[in-house]
Amino acid sequence: MLVYRIGKTKHAHDLSGEGARLNGGRWNHPGTSCIYTAETRALSLLEYTAHVSIDDIPRALSFTCLEIPDNAIEAIALGKLPGNWSSWPHPKESRDFGGSLLLSAGSLVLKLPSAIVPDEFNYIINPLHSRIKEVKILSAKDYAYDVRLKK
Repeated sequence: MLVYRIGKTKHAHDLSGEGARLNGGRWNHPGTSCIYTAETRALSLLEYTAHVSIDDIPRALSFTCLEIPDNAIEAIALGKLPGNWSSWPHPKESRDFGGSLLLSAGSLVLKLPSAIVPDEFNYIINPLHSRIKEVKILSAKDYAYDVRLKK
């Protein structure tokens, strides 16, 4: 399966999960590494736009296309998620939930709904999983952010 992420060009080929480890996100506390990806470039851009300030958008951005093994994806049912999983700011409960799944290293990839478009999905890659070498970066293409998205 192909998934996408957008970020600073200098990190386009990085599969360490360092950014998420430093900052945390909806599904992880700071200190827990993971790689946030989405099922489409558009959802990746929408998620990025929702979580970045206009002042923090770098000039050098890239879309990275990754291939993940289909048999390494654990789809998490909506009914298993904390009741407030889609709240803003990211609730402790969703970070605890995702963090425990990531730290257990039971799955290479977690399929979770987008809080912005719940019928679409984000794919959270665990860089500490034993199968991380099966994740392949297929391309990284420069992207000029359209500031109309933040007006």
